[in-house]
Amino acid sequence: MRIKDFIWPVIGLGAVAVSAWLLYNEWREISLDDVWSGLAAIPPHGWILSALSSVVAYAALAGYDHIALLHLRKRVSWFFVTVCSFTTYALSHNIGGSVFSGAVIRYRAYASKGLTGQDVGVLVGICWFTFVLSSVFVGAVVILLEPGLLDRYTEGSHEGWWIALGIAMLVSVAAYVFGSWLHLKPLAIRSFRLYYPSLPIVARQLIIGPLEILAAAAIIYFALPTENNPGYLIVLGIFLVSFAVAQASHAPGGLGVLEVVFLTGLPEMDPATVLAALLVFRLFYLIIPLILGIVAVLGFEHSQFGRSGNTDKS
Repeated sequence: MRIKDFIWPVIGLGAVAVSAWLLYNEWREISLDDVWSGLAAIPPHGWILSALSSVVAYAALAGYDHIALLHLRKRVSWFFVTVCSFTTYALSHNIGGSVFSGAVIRYRAYASKGLTGQDVGVLVGICWFTFVLSSVFVGAVVILLEPGLLDRYTEGSHEGWWIALGIAMLVSVAAYVFGSWLHLKPLAIRSFRLYYPSLPIVARQLIIGPLEILAAAAIIYFALPTENNPGYLIVLGIFLVSFAVAQASHAPGGLGVLEVVFLTGLPEMDPATVLAALLVFRLFYLIIPLILGIVAVLGFEHSQFGRSGNTDKS
């Protein structure tokens, strides 16, 4: 093992430790009974809508892989891609370092369908960029509609700066679309060629990617009470901030990070109800998919073992 192999796990554990300490400071005055009461207070339709939002989010995540395969001009069955994508994100969201952990899982799966390591590398890159592009696009729209959102994390009002930031983010997305329209030359690294996505693929990125983000944030929104609720746009913006911080921290499942960012960003709401909503998010977006993902991996490995056994006998 090399030293650099330990870097990201150490960073992730460090982020969890710091977040746990911050969360402890926030949680000291919150009783578990209050959190349980917050869960019990969520109406049945809130649970149902949160669950449906999770289904929509993971369906959109499957679209990431379909977009990448369309760009690579590789044909893989819709069912296999959907299961592979679901399993990849279900595990990587919980493990942390989603780009790297996702690459390992995808390579194992797509190699069985004839994709090379280079193909899988491009596929992972496109999926990652689709998420980043969508986050920038949705974040820009939220900032321009709610320029005071980020002031929840700063002292004083800086709406002018936030509006400028939102415009700059939109300009960067427009530049990407314009580059696709121009049919820019591929990026060449020795024998490797990375081709610019076509406009139809870019259009899919800007539809499916935002849909996933909107649905994931809706899981939390539908679990929050209506009392002092600042509205979906604010919740969406805080979700984007929390996800960005969680990704940067490499904390598995954004453990502690998600909670700290939301508690800070929603000071007008009862902290116990916020934590209850985040528990619902973890249940539908992380825990249940993780269990199903493990089952899918075991099933895939069993099928591969059976194939190798039949090959050896022949």
